[in-house]
Amino acid sequence: MTSRNTNLNMTNAGLKPVAIRIFTASLVSLTLVGCRTLEDPGQVQSWELVDPAQRHPIMVSQAPSRLKVRVRQGEDGLSTHQRARVATFLGRFRANGMGNSRLTIAAPSGSPNEIAAMHAVADIRDLVSDYGFSDGIVSVEAFHDENNPQPPVTLSYTRFVAKGPQCGDWSSNLADNPRNLDYPNFGCAYQRNIAAMIANPADLVRPRTMTARDSQRRDVQFDKYYKGQSTGAKRSSDERASVKGN
Repeated sequence: MTSRNTNLNMTNAGLKPVAIRIFTASLVSLTLVGCRTLEDPGQVQSWELVDPAQRHPIMVSQAPSRLKVRVRQGEDGLSTHQRARVATFLGRFRANGMGNSRLTIAAPSGSPNEIAAMHAVADIRDLVSDYGFSDGIVSVEAFHDENNPQPPVTLSYTRFVAKGPQCGDWSSNLADNPRNLDYPNFGCAYQRNIAAMIANPADLVRPRTMTARDSQRRDVQFDKYYKGQSTGAKRSSDERASVKGN
């Protein structure tokens, strides 16, 4: 009995350090794995790589848009062709620049065509008013050009310009892709087409402001609600569905 107990104790004593070392090594491995998971940004990087907006961003910048109106000495206002050009320019300003920039009218001062330029500016201001622009977004400036005896009247505003990414990168081999990611050109054509088709690139920078509400319609609906009447639209007999029994 004594010899058997002694051998059992020696066996347990010999196994205990081995078990402790294995358990300790397991804890160290788990700790390292946990640290690796926290420090490895692979998941975040993979998400960015498959997002077309992150991989192929649309660059939006500001660029000036100008229209030069040639005014000769002795002329009395704008011609019919010049009025059409100014009207087209104001239409582009309404679509692309209104709300983002001011409309600047630069008129020559001290030049031989100064009086003719003043008449042209007066006609331009009339067109601006006809288009419904307020005076707060229009500014008139004077400039002096010694090198040009008859400098033009210049209309300008700042507009946003969208530039799409360069596409055509088919360098990756999808047959050898351990991370299971898309090819580099994925989503590039979509982003490039959006940049080419967007009407106002300022929409990519910030949302548009809300327009004024339809107060007349809202007042009618609120009056019906206050009187306890139905606020729904009435349907004619042609719009109602009828069910006939057998």
